[in-house]
Amino acid sequence: MKKVMIVEDEELILQGIRNILDWESLGLEVVHMAHDGVEALEMWEKEPVHIVVTDISMPEMDGLELLRKIREKEEQVRFIILTGYDEFNYAREAIRLEVENYILKPIDEEELERQLRETVEKLDEMDRKKIQYIDEKTQWMHFLRGGAEEGEYRQYAKMLGLSADCGTYYAALMKWNMDGLKEKKISDVIVELKQEEKLKIVHLPPDSLLMVLEGETMDETEVQDYFSELQNQVESRFNVMTFLCIGPSFQSFSQLPESYRMAGKLQKYLILEGYGTCISQRQIQNRKTEALSMDETLLRKFILKKETEAAVGYMEDLFINNIRGDASAGSLYQMAVKMAMLLQEIKKEYKLESGNFQDITDLIETIFRADDIYGIRTAFVSEITEIIACMHEEDSQYTPVVRQIIAEVQQNYKEDMNLKTLAYKYHMNASYLGQIFQKEVGCSFARYLSNTKNGIAKELILNTNMKINDIARQVGYPDTSYFYRKFKQCYGVSPASLREMKKY
Repeated sequence: MKKVMIVEDEELILQGIRNILDWESLGLEVVHMAHDGVEALEMWEKEPVHIVVTDISMPEMDGLELLRKIREKEEQVRFIILTGYDEFNYAREAIRLEVENYILKPIDEEELERQLRETVEKLDEMDRKKIQYIDEKTQWMHFLRGGAEEGEYRQYAKMLGLSADCGTYYAALMKWNMDGLKEKKISDVIVELKQEEKLKIVHLPPDSLLMVLEGETMDETEVQDYFSELQNQVESRFNVMTFLCIGPSFQSFSQLPESYRMAGKLQKYLILEGYGTCISQRQIQNRKTEALSMDETLLRKFILKKETEAAVGYMEDLFINNIRGDASAGSLYQMAVKMAMLLQEIKKEYKLESGNFQDITDLIETIFRADDIYGIRTAFVSEITEIIACMHEEDSQYTPVVRQIIAEVQQNYKEDMNLKTLAYKYHMNASYLGQIFQKEVGCSFARYLSNTKNGIAKELILNTNMKINDIARQVGYPDTSYFYRKFKQCYGVSPASLREMKKY
């Protein structure tokens, strides 16, 4: 059963349309009856329908405006327009908007029934084409992933209208930015590209085209120029941003899956190059693969000191200003994953909880789904800002004196401080101050001071080449053996063992 909505501002006519036909015998079900376009649009959004039978002249929102708004959301909805105004302008606008028909009031029952039957047939045909289209795409993905039997490639060459074993082929993948791109525009792009005599197109939903060019031997520069010019034509004519990757040339159609695979590997460079770029294997073969430089200690310092502006500025420099043109996509992702792990470690170490945090799996998935480097930066800025906000919230739970003590420990952890001297400084009883600190922070002052020293020592062990003895003194442990004992109590491994792990 296909669903129908009837829209008419006059109640008698609305009920009349509902009752003059045997809707069930037409394979239809009337699920909505609305009195104007606004009400109809609200109903459609709650439960979409296949066919809308609507008057044109209505209060609030007329039938043509309703049509436009629904078509923005779903191209396949069919419309039958009813009106008492026999005016050419209405008919012309209705035809432009691909209305099924334009019927004048008073409504002819037989004419309405005929139009509904034709509309049902058109919807059925659209469904058949959609199924055929999906089947064809499934076949192509099977072939391109190397799943076809030996010799089956001739069948696919024939589907594209290409010879299977002669000449030289060039394959490229065009990916477009889906923002604001409609299915109709995709089909328009395909129609445009099919005008190219020797270029064959396969649409790989949702956002890519495989383009296969058959022709005389061309050098790499000529191939690049050809596809770049094609890209420029598409972007200028259809106002859509694209990213184009060119695979290696091949002499037999059976080698198309391998060229497709190589072109697909280049798509990860979208993150660095951005839309509007056409790249080939030749262009990226000399990209540097060593990891990009990230100062973990500095970023951690900005976060723990709650310096939001400095942390965000560091993200800007790292991802926007300091990414070299010869960087590889792999090195960028490696650095991003390393940063995600650092943020996860901070959240875990400081027991931070927030409904706005992404867990490390989600954050890494966001990184790999990002279309460009700005998307990665935005994901990290959002996470870092939330971490700092959460740390501020944690601080706000402490009384002023406990906040002062925590700040003093962070600043003067190297000094020989104890609760007694601090109690004297803040004019409090030492035992009472110890009880307050234990209650609010969750551990004794001595444990908090020890954890702070050991945390800083851990960073020095992992991120510098300082000797262990020097690190012990740096964090306020003049006795190295005592430092070893306290560090192992805190982390379960000795300082020397942790440094060995660093080498992994």
